[in-house]
Amino acid sequence: MGSLLLRLSWPELRHHPWRHLAALLAVVLGVALAFAVQLINQSALSEFSAAVRAVNGEADVELRGQRAGFDEGLYARVARHPQVAIASPVVEIDSYGFDTAGARVPLKLIGLDALVAGAIAPALIPRPDAGADRVAMLDPGAVFLNPAARQRLAAPEASLRVQTPTGTTALRVAGSVLASGPPLAVIDIAGAQSTFGWLGRLSRIDVRLAPGADKARVLRELALPDGVRAAAPDEAAQRVSNVSRAYRVNLTVLALVALFTGAFLVFSILSLSVAKRQPQLALLGVLGLAARERLWLVLAESAILGAVGSALGLLLGTTLAALALRLLAGDLGGGYFPGVAPSLQFDPVSAAVYGLLGVAAACIGGWLPARAAQALAPAQALKGLGPRSAHAGPAALGPGLLLAGVLLALLPPIAEIPLAAYASVACLLLGGIACVPAGVGLLLARIAPPGQPLALLAVERARHQRHTATVAVAGVVASLSLAVALTVMVASFRDSVTQWLDTVLPADLYVRAAASVAAAEVATLPPELLRRAAALPGVQRAEAQRVSSLVLDPARPPVALIARELNDPARSLPLVGELLPLPPGETAAFVSEAMAALYGANPGAHLTLPLPNGARARFFVRGVWRDYARQHGAVVLQAGDYRRLSGDTRLNDMALWLAPGSDPGHVQQTLRALATAIGSDEHLLEFASAAEIRRVSLRIFDRSFAVTYWLQAVAIAIGLFGIAASFSAQVLARRKEFGLLAHLGLTRAQVLGVVAVEGAVWTAAGALLGLVLGLAVSVVLVEVVNPQSFHWTMDLLLPWGRLALLCAAVMLAGTLTAWLAARSAAGRPMALAVKEDW
Repeated sequence: MGSLLLRLSWPELRHHPWRHLAALLAVVLGVALAFAVQLINQSALSEFSAAVRAVNGEADVELRGQRAGFDEGLYARVARHPQVAIASPVVEIDSYGFDTAGARVPLKLIGLDALVAGAIAPALIPRPDAGADRVAMLDPGAVFLNPAARQRLAAPEASLRVQTPTGTTALRVAGSVLASGPPLAVIDIAGAQSTFGWLGRLSRIDVRLAPGADKARVLRELALPDGVRAAAPDEAAQRVSNVSRAYRVNLTVLALVALFTGAFLVFSILSLSVAKRQPQLALLGVLGLAARERLWLVLAESAILGAVGSALGLLLGTTLAALALRLLAGDLGGGYFPGVAPSLQFDPVSAAVYGLLGVAAACIGGWLPARAAQALAPAQALKGLGPRSAHAGPAALGPGLLLAGVLLALLPPIAEIPLAAYASVACLLLGGIACVPAGVGLLLARIAPPGQPLALLAVERARHQRHTATVAVAGVVASLSLAVALTVMVASFRDSVTQWLDTVLPADLYVRAAASVAAAEVATLPPELLRRAAALPGVQRAEAQRVSSLVLDPARPPVALIARELNDPARSLPLVGELLPLPPGETAAFVSEAMAALYGANPGAHLTLPLPNGARARFFVRGVWRDYARQHGAVVLQAGDYRRLSGDTRLNDMALWLAPGSDPGHVQQTLRALATAIGSDEHLLEFASAAEIRRVSLRIFDRSFAVTYWLQAVAIAIGLFGIAASFSAQVLARRKEFGLLAHLGLTRAQVLGVVAVEGAVWTAAGALLGLVLGLAVSVVLVEVVNPQSFHWTMDLLLPWGRLALLCAAVMLAGTLTAWLAARSAAGRPMALAVKEDW
């Protein structure tokens, strides 16, 4: 086999390097993209987990409350328990620090008792700077920064300004802590409670049990109050891993699309190679090379192609991952690892898996050409009679795969990942390709025989030899269907996001105090600001909302709780489905689609929510609304109901409707001055117009889906290259036919015209089949994959103009490609092709 590869395969590669390089590049890109996504997410998740472990320490159990905390009286009871070795009280606060330029930087503050926390969380123990007071860790006005915070916020011995619920305050930077991850500051727990309004409250208690203690028994004896639960120290890391899994899988599947289309390119290239080497393979067959050995020769060529492509792909993927981690900080647009700047962590096991995937894709692409080499009849091939008729395969294979695809699309997700939907897409694509011969025959049967002789010859040959078109048309169907599916999905999503923005951004100007829900407890707007803003000249109306977060399931991220004015919910919210009337005596709640999917909060159901003040309230779900901003769930309450039940009057955001002709810039300046007048800080206000938010949101959307446009171009390019390779192979196999046509008086240009018309007919049939198949795949992507992955829906939009241009471009390019391929492959005098019959 080694001798055959050296003497037969190497010259073929050396004489046609660019052709094989195209197939190699397809494998390289597929492996590189998939492996890069794996490395980026694995590195980010590992770094995030390390940061969580540094903050949470090595406790046996954590006693956690809601974001508003719980009564610190529980700490004394826990510390006195005979089975508790160490109990460390902690206050966690998400706020903002101000850098030297005055810009806000998200900052997590940890208030702890340094005298007891060291045994549980050594990475959080303050390390005073040289010359600082040795007991500075007990100073309520001193903070200790981790490396990320020190780099972004303050130099040694500097003063750090942080945001508090009442404005800002300056803290003295007295040293550092070893904790990694996003910007973090450690402060004495008394200072945290007094500075940030947490007097008498704690966020959590880290508990180290005595040796031999029964954790379940200890928790029963402690009788935790409502709103306090026992949590594992690694709960946050595990939760992020769970919720980001669907995002990682979707990116990986999208990247593997390149491998799927790459397999078609390997198939086309090796089909052409086998067709060109028919005389050589036939001669070797006459000299004793067995059919199985010819099979293994072509498979070895495809395996080597896949191995080299996988090796280069792993190298490229590692480089891309390192670059993305440096530029994007491991986020990739998903928002699951905020503030984490991980270093690359190479995984040999993942590299082996994706390397084998590349080899497998190449071998799959080379299987049919290898079978063609095995089935070669040496005597016929030496006479130039070409291969025997292609085997059509089982007639029920294509319809069976299509039916399986439909059934799989109806199945629920597995571990919240649409695995069955992915399998459905694969079955639809493979089933559609398997139906190509029958579909082409059905379409061509509708064409009336043309009167022009050359057109009649082309159409009749396309009709009766449709199985030979499977190679070319399958590439068109596969590439065009993927391009159509991605086009419809992106267009549907963008249109739905645009309509959603129109509904959720009705005002002219928006003001916010916090960019994230996590910081909404600290960064708030004074209620007096809303009353005065509504009375400003140029302001017609002002509304505000309060945003907080609730933990409904420890295994999931917190749910956003939004309190706002809802005079007309049908107009204020982008509702999905009907709006139920509110029964007498009930309190209404409106949930996002994610709440309905994750927590079963469907219209008509009752939902019990723990409010920030520790109380629990029961709500009637009146309707479901579409929310593209919060993947993990959101609940909207009437502002009056929220204030009545929770007693919370704080605000986070304001929406202002301006009078016609009002200057938004002047209104902003007036509001900043007004904030200063009522004792707040004007720098805490962030302004944005509805048009600006819409523009930024759509720009982020387009940037996030830029890879899909690239994949569309790759898919179409691979399909066209497959047409060129397959038609070249067919022309080589039809040399005797063309020689006969030349003897009958057809010129070379007329023969090439026949091939071009055949290409046009087959490409048109493939484009139509690809369009239908692509629409079917897009329905699965829009209606199944997207809701099961991210728990929101979108309206299916078919951009017919764009799809028509896409199909027309493929048909035109396919016809031209077929003509060029035939012109190149039929360069030798065709009359000499029948000399064996003289």
